[in-house]
Amino acid sequence: MTDKTDFKKTLDAYQAQRDRFRVVDVPDLQYLMIDGHGDPNSSPAFSQAITALYPVAYKIKFASKRELGRDYVVPPLEGLWWAEDLTAFTVARDKSRWDWTLMLMVPDWIDPAMFGTAVEQAGAKNPQARLADVRLETLAEGRCVQTLHVGSFDAEAAVLAQLHHEFIPAHGFRMIGKHHEIYLSDFRRVAPEKQRTILRQPVTTA
Repeated sequence: MTDKTDFKKTLDAYQAQRDRFRVVDVPDLQYLMIDGHGDPNSSPAFSQAITALYPVAYKIKFASKRELGRDYVVPPLEGLWWAEDLTAFTVARDKSRWDWTLMLMVPDWIDPAMFGTAVEQAGAKNPQARLADVRLETLAEGRCVQTLHVGSFDAEAAVLAQLHHEFIPAHGFRMIGKHHEIYLSDFRRVAPEKQRTILRQPVTTA
């Protein structure tokens, strides 16, 4: 049997503590990605994006184990979020104005050919509506500040306000890139008050 890598345990970028902001240097990571816009609670594109990503991710995982002898746990769902006005996140929480990219990390030993084969296989029996929109791309974030949020997504606003307006400027940083969330809990199955989410913000020296 091959050892199964769990990136939540082996990658420092997946480590965060509640009520603590931590500076972390995130390595370039490869993801399955799919884009969308609008309220994640009501946009059909959001649920369609999730159901398109997972079949491809598992086809890749099984191929990696079968062909390369390298097995791993499919990492948690992640999301990049942005809007023209950042207050759409921290003050107004106007979800209709949000843009997003949903992501599942895949190991760096997965190449475009394996990805292409996985997409073909995923669409062979049960093609998902947005399967053709899934892409393989490397995300370079570099230095980031992150924390663990426990609770509902709507309760993030106060934490983000503290991150954006207190911790980041106080430590000589300014924000760059996009707000990044890592869903350690499956928000489709876990009660909102128990959801565990890493909140990440790329930064640079002010």
